[in-house]
Amino acid sequence: MVKAAALRSARHNRLLAALPADAYDALLPALEPLAMPLGLSLYESGGAQGYVYFPTTAIVSLLYVLADGASAEIAVTGNEGLVGIALFMGGETTPSRAVVQSAGRGYRLKAAVVKSHFETGGALQHLLLRFTQALITQMTQTAVCNRHHSVDQQLCRWLLLTLDRLPGDELAMTQELIANMLGVRREGVTEAAGKLQADGLIRYRRGHITVIDRPRLEARVCECYGVVKKEYDRLLPAAAAASSF
Repeated sequence: MVKAAALRSARHNRLLAALPADAYDALLPALEPLAMPLGLSLYESGGAQGYVYFPTTAIVSLLYVLADGASAEIAVTGNEGLVGIALFMGGETTPSRAVVQSAGRGYRLKAAVVKSHFETGGALQHLLLRFTQALITQMTQTAVCNRHHSVDQQLCRWLLLTLDRLPGDELAMTQELIANMLGVRREGVTEAAGKLQADGLIRYRRGHITVIDRPRLEARVCECYGVVKKEYDRLLPAAAAASSF
C-alpha cells in the first residue's frame, strides 16, 4: 500500500512518469520523498552535490550569485524535470546555486544511484540528456531576455514559466524575491507589476500574484517564453504528455 502510494506520488514528476515501467521500478526503491520548503537550498555554488532532485509540487530556481551577494535566476525547474544535472554530466559541481522558490514536495536520488543507472544507458539516460538540452535552452534564452527585453517583458516571461509549473493561477511570491530572481531593482518590478495590474492581467496583494488574464499575458510577453516552451515540448514530448497518477 505504501509502495503504491509512493509510486503514484513520484509519477507526479513528469520525467519519472515518462519512464517505462521497468526503468521506473528499478529506481523506485531508491527514491526518497522529501518536503521542499520555501528558501531551502538544494546545493550551493561550488559545493558537493549528493543528490538529484525531482520536484513534484515544488519549484526550484537556479541562481548565479555574484561576489557582492547580488543574484539572478538563470533557470527554473518544476515537475517537468530535475535539479542536479552536474552529477550525471560529469562536472560534479556547478557555479550556480539551487533554491526552492515555491514550496512543495519532491523526491531525491543519491548521486551513486543516478550515476549507476545513467551509465547503463537506456530510457533514463535518454530522458535526462533531452531534459538537459531543454534546460540549456532556457538558460540561453534567459540571458538573451535579460539583455534585450524590458522588465515588463521579463516579468511576463517569469510569471508564465512559473505558472506552467503550478496547478493554479496564483503565485506566492513577493516583489522583492521576484526582483532578486530577475536581477533587477525592486522598484522596476513594482512598476512593471503595477502596469500589468492596471491593464487587468494580474491581481497583486502582499506576497501573492494571481494571473487573471493569461491569454493577454501571453500576447504581451516577449518571444523568449515561446522559444523555451516550444523546445521543452519538442524535446520532452513523453514527459509533457504523461498523465497524472
